[in-house]
Amino acid sequence: MDKSKVTPPDISVDKLVKGDRDEIARFVETYSARVYRLGMKILNNEQDAEDILQETFLKAIRGLPTFEGRSSLSTWLYRIATNEALMLLRKRHPETISIDAPTEDDDEDNEALEIVDWSHQPESELLEKETRQKIDSAASQLPLGLREVFMLREMEGLSVKETAEVLDVSESVVKTRLLRARMKLRRELTRYFVEKQKKEVADE
Repeated sequence: MDKSKVTPPDISVDKLVKGDRDEIARFVETYSARVYRLGMKILNNEQDAEDILQETFLKAIRGLPTFEGRSSLSTWLYRIATNEALMLLRKRHPETISIDAPTEDDDEDNEALEIVDWSHQPESELLEKETRQKIDSAASQLPLGLREVFMLREMEGLSVKETAEVLDVSESVVKTRLLRARMKLRRELTRYFVEKQKKEVADE
């Protein structure tokens, strides 16, 4: 496969494999912020995210000769980063449930809840710093399997296919987990906007 079709045009895999320092620096500069953000979303710890960032690029650079171009360079790198983060998470927290284990609907998921359509909130309100922080906070509290899918699909902009490749699951699993993640976040934001509206009314 022509690797130029799945690699950013300013990054040469051939140069990376040959150890070109400028190309390696460009590679790290291009993806470091994304890998760090991925580590933070999975681990919720700055030092752990830094460790994942370092380990990811060390393994990626060593593994570049095996990169066959079947996926994009970024998808391949995300897969390494995700695996590193999960290994660290399971090492620190052995009790963590595998992301491959089926997740049972909790009681709240089975209830017929009245959901406020917060998507129609004024754009200025949705973009408020407090609201953005609430969304980030709620996303960070999602169960691991849902959190990974939501972060890769919604925050990093990967396609369903790319997300499935990174997590080594089927596309149907990605779609199901994404739906569940969105519903859980909608529920949290519903509570947030309801409480906010009550407070605004009380202050009038």
